[in-house]
Amino acid sequence: MNRTWIVIPMYNEATVVGSVIEDLRRVFPHVVCVDDGSRDGSQDAARAAGAVVVQHPINLGQGAALQTGIEYALSDPGMTSIVTFDADGQHRVVDAQAMVARLEASEADIVLGSRFLDNRTQISKAKRLVLKTAAIQSRLATGMNLTDAHNGLRAMNRDVASRLHLTQNRMAHASELVNQLAVMKPHWVEHPVEIIYTDYSKSKGQSLLNSVNILAELFFR
Repeated sequence: MNRTWIVIPMYNEATVVGSVIEDLRRVFPHVVCVDDGSRDGSQDAARAAGAVVVQHPINLGQGAALQTGIEYALSDPGMTSIVTFDADGQHRVVDAQAMVARLEASEADIVLGSRFLDNRTQISKAKRLVLKTAAIQSRLATGMNLTDAHNGLRAMNRDVASRLHLTQNRMAHASELVNQLAVMKPHWVEHPVEIIYTDYSKSKGQSLLNSVNILAELFFR
């Protein structure tokens, strides 16, 4: 029987994470939130919504939280797949559900979300340019012809998850993950997803400035 774990990195998301988890658990009952040193009661909100909460005593960054969550999910011998999902409400459960269905149909070992495969995501021209440039840089570095190299919505089978070892704690983890996939060479596909940008999600790291920082990190780290 297939069992999917949702892995959610979480840092000061008390106002939104409860509703995100409640929506997820209607489809995916197994949710682990990795609390990365929150000080606003995010842990309590996540537990109240039905998630398992694993806590970092200090803020280490999203990459570290993802690695902790993946390791937690791998500790369940019945886990067959993992979905990485953001805590701020920008991802859609229906997209995650469709991505897992592709895994279960053996279409791929990992399904990577892309906001550029359809027209649902409303995104500024400047941010689109930055993300497209990052995708080109990633393609040149890894040979993987991705349209969206920095999308946090991903679904992977147990084998891929067990071979990921993220050491870049902060936003560089997204590039590191793609680099590891390029070496691993699993069967991968991209899947169209909608990213819902709100004032809240932008304040939590989806701003244009953050995209520029990611781009600088790619070229200069």
